Amino acid sequence: MPSGLVALLDDVSMIARTAAASVDDIGVAASKAGSKTAGVVIDDAAVTPSYVTGLSPARELPIIWKITKGSLINKLVFLLPGALLLSEFLPGAIIFILMLGGGFLCYEGAEKVLEKLGGAKHGKTVEDVIEDPVAFENQRVSGAIRTDLILSAEIMAITLNEVAAEDLIVRGGVLALVGFAVTIVVYGAVAVIVKLDDIGLHLSKRDSAFEQTLGLGLVRSVPYLLTLLSVVGTVAMLWVGGGIIVHGTHELGWDGIYALAHGAEYAVKGATGALGGLLGWVTYAAISAVIGLMLGALIAFVLHKVLGVGHADGH
Repeated sequence: MPSGLVALLDDVSMIARTAAASVDDIGVAASKAGSKTAGVVIDDAAVTPSYVTGLSPARELPIIWKITKGSLINKLVFLLPGALLLSEFLPGAIIFILMLGGGFLCYEGAEKVLEKLGGAKHGKTVEDVIEDPVAFENQRVSGAIRTDLILSAEIMAITLNEVAAEDLIVRGGVLALVGFAVTIVVYGAVAVIVKLDDIGLHLSKRDSAFEQTLGLGLVRSVPYLLTLLSVVGTVAMLWVGGGIIVHGTHELGWDGIYALAHGAEYAVKGATGALGGLLGWVTYAAISAVIGLMLGALIAFVLHKVLGVGHADGH
């Protein structure tokens, strides 16, 4: 009997050590995979404030909470099980899903650039007359969750690609951890950003001269911050989308644009000394963004001019 108990305790101890190792593996793998999704995360954080722009300040946080819940459902209910099934039974499809998502990011980024250059808008925007605020809010939330689904799919696919060699438990743990952490960080940051003007207004009414100055500074800076985020979001869409396409063509054996982008990166890196690493990366990112802009403009032309399809997100 004692020997049986000892064997049982030994088995329990082994299971516990294995579980602890798996948790540690998940943490390390999640950290590595999370860094690879940085560009898409920047894009997500930069794009989301636009969905509450022009709406009642009282509705900003409730709208962001609705989008946050939709994002968690996207990642944990739909995409995580799908990604695990895909990695188990059809791992070769991951690169094609990545490239489809990359193409969508290129299209979104290019369309924003074209609209800024005077191109036609596609879908209702806050500049239009809002006849039914509730319906418009629901439209905005639905559009945000649809866009989040694409960005979340990219995050999950990039993460999955980084941990493809791990076992099923680690893959699932990493996907869940990255998905949850990214959602909380992105939409937490967005909530702070969209309420900065209210925070500033509150501080401007305080007795302290420092708080008043800080508050007025915040109120005045928010429009510039939102403009900057819009620019950063567009650049991130093109850079990330173009980079995914460049990498994907290489994975599929088409090395032309991959060799061009990385050749330029290494040339700049070798010629610029101490700043070579940074400037080489900037060169690669810039070439990826240009490629993304060209591909996105082509997709936009086919959708809007050839097929007559409007913008899906209504913004």
